[in-house]
Amino acid sequence: MTIQLTRMDGGTVDLSPEILQSFKATFKGQVLTAEDPAYEESRKVWNAMIDRRPGLVARCTGTVDVVQAVRFARQHGLLSSVRGGGHNIAGLAVCEGGLMIDMSLLRGVWVDPARRTARAQAGCTLGDVDRETQLHGLAAVLGFVSATGIAGLTVGGGFGYLTRRHGWTCDNVVSMEVVTAGGEVLRASADENEDLFWALRGGSGNFGIVTSFEYRLFPVGPEILGGAIAWSGDDAKQVLDAYRAFSAEAPRELTSVAVLRIAPPAPWLPKEVHGKPIVAIFVCYTGKVEEGEALIAPLRALGQPVADIVTRRPYTQMQSLLDATQPKGRRYYWKSHYLPGIDQQTIDLAVTHAGRIQSPHSAILLFQIQGALGELPAGHSPAGNRDAAYVLNIAGSWEQPGDDHIHIQWARDCFEATRACSTGGAYINFLTEEEGQDRIEAAYGRANLDKLAALKRRYDPENFFRHTKSVSG
Repeated sequence: MTIQLTRMDGGTVDLSPEILQSFKATFKGQVLTAEDPAYEESRKVWNAMIDRRPGLVARCTGTVDVVQAVRFARQHGLLSSVRGGGHNIAGLAVCEGGLMIDMSLLRGVWVDPARRTARAQAGCTLGDVDRETQLHGLAAVLGFVSATGIAGLTVGGGFGYLTRRHGWTCDNVVSMEVVTAGGEVLRASADENEDLFWALRGGSGNFGIVTSFEYRLFPVGPEILGGAIAWSGDDAKQVLDAYRAFSAEAPRELTSVAVLRIAPPAPWLPKEVHGKPIVAIFVCYTGKVEEGEALIAPLRALGQPVADIVTRRPYTQMQSLLDATQPKGRRYYWKSHYLPGIDQQTIDLAVTHAGRIQSPHSAILLFQIQGALGELPAGHSPAGNRDAAYVLNIAGSWEQPGDDHIHIQWARDCFEATRACSTGGAYINFLTEEEGQDRIEAAYGRANLDKLAALKRRYDPENFFRHTKSVSG
């Protein structure tokens, strides 16, 4: 049966059964159409607001499959997208009517404990990498939710509990294997295709499909001191004021995240606070555990906590502690700012807008990131914004499509109210579907964006990789 696919120019093309069969013959993985049983699951990503239907899904099993998929798409002028973990808020993994190049089967991780490096394929999640590296008491600089894909995280910058010590995720990439728009396989590193290496460390999916990443690893764990302390929402201003001082003075081994939300029915929270506003601080200390106890003591002495689960725990467990707050299949809409610090205005606005949350799943989060990233110049990588001390994420999350307007408006209102508190920068991985060129420029800065645009013209002059946050202007 002939299938109709969307072209890069917005038109359509009909592919005959013979053409499709010829592609399948050169492709080792699965090629799915809407009639295949696995199609529906393959097209669904973490954010249920994304409901696009690719015409074809090419589920790659290796680099050769990626090359074949790119060449096939180029030959027929197909609109294409690339799926790694499928965890991007804007749903960039899924294109409407075109070819989705699915990397999710590529999950291999190889650790070299002597060199303190790990090579991970592009379909890996953070949990895949942590599991293998922690076998050797090592860790890469990754994010906060174990189901997040490493590929999108890394090419968009990436931050997590180790960022204060070691910088952005992309600052700690040693090399990458890349399939270009022309179907060529390149190695990008500090001494090989170094301009492409620069672009891929924050330039998102504009320059090619990274099939594997080589990360620098650091001694961490396997046991760290971490967890969360929670207080009643009535104490939010007092707690955030204390958090401001606590986080500003903390050594880099200690990273904390403040969260304002409605208490979920989680087993670590007492039943009497379920469904009521709370403020919580998540902490992760990766230095000597004994020293961490003394550092965290001031938080424990603050007011009257309703729960305290800070304890010695495996680092892998800390890395998945927030997973339950972001299950696949909910509707998500985020707005975010970089902050130069936390002032009284930020605290007052956060508390005010947290009081307007109408979904039991939404939250306002303050991620602490200042430290090592500020020691490199703004142009070290496209993931600049090295003047930022915190990330403010206004995370709308709910269940029913009919409620979209309520929760989207809440996030937008909070975002606009807190704009004056921002550095003016933006994190590319947190940009929603409708955010355009002004926010892309805020993510990169004018100088970095101009350099990215020039490299885009060199490596992808026809804008084959267009289903991303474009640097082409």
